[in-house]
Amino acid sequence: MKMVKGIIRPEKVEAVVDALAEAGFVALTKIDVVGRGKQKGLDVGSIHYDELPKTMLMIVTEDEDADNIADIIIDNGRTGHYGDGKIFVTPVEETYTIRTAAKGV
Repeated sequence: MKMVKGIIRPEKVEAVVDALAEAGFVALTKIDVVGRGKQKGLDVGSIHYDELPKTMLMIVTEDEDADNIADIIIDNGRTGHYGDGKIFVTPVEETYTIRTAAKGV
């Protein structure tokens, strides 16, 4: 299994989540986060905002679906400007369902 973490612009979340659901990926976790990177913040008048709001989507999926999920996030989250975000794909060794204590689901 793989975990796909997509950190995207907040204004793109609805489009990305809708596209993922349309492709059959309905289970995800959404977290409001702040971050900074190549975008280097934002200047509004004399105020410099070093860290900007982003949203992180986390999806655990079968190995063969990870690339498809990343493509959906890219296609629906991209504006073509700095600050569009980043996607991280990592292996998942174990999963547990808290309610049933089932392992591996």
